[in-house]
Amino acid sequence: MNVLDEWIKAAAAELGLSATDVAPAADAAPGSTDVAPAADAAPGSTDVAPAADAAPGSTDVAREAPSATALVLDVARDVAHNVVRPGAPISTYLMGLAVGRGADPADVAARLSELAKSWPTGDR
Repeated sequence: MNVLDEWIKAAAAELGLSATDVAPAADAAPGSTDVAPAADAAPGSTDVAPAADAAPGSTDVAREAPSATALVLDVARDVAHNVVRPGAPISTYLMGLAVGRGADPADVAARLSELAKSWPTGDR
C-alpha cells in the first residue's frame, strides 16, 4: 500500500467513512467524476443538491460562507505539505462527504489537519 492509499484509509476512518464511501461506484466509468444528482433533479440533470444550510436556490456554500473556503484550503495545505500532495483534493472530497452527512465543518477540518500534521514523515 502506498502513502496515498494509507492516507485515504486513515482519513476516511477518522471521519467515520467506510471504504464504500470512497471507492468509485461499481457502474462508474474508469476515471469518472460523476456525482449523484439532486433528488428532485430532472432525469439526465447534473444538478447537485444544495447543502442543508445554503440559502434557498443556492448550490455554492463556499460563496456564502467564506470561512468554509478557508477550512477547505487549510486542510488541503496541511495534507499536501505533511502527507502527500495528491492527498489534498481527495481529503477535501472526504471532508465534503462528512460535512454533507451532518458533521461540523470546523470539527472535520481540525481532525483532518491534526491527522495530517501528525503523519509520519518517513512515509513520504
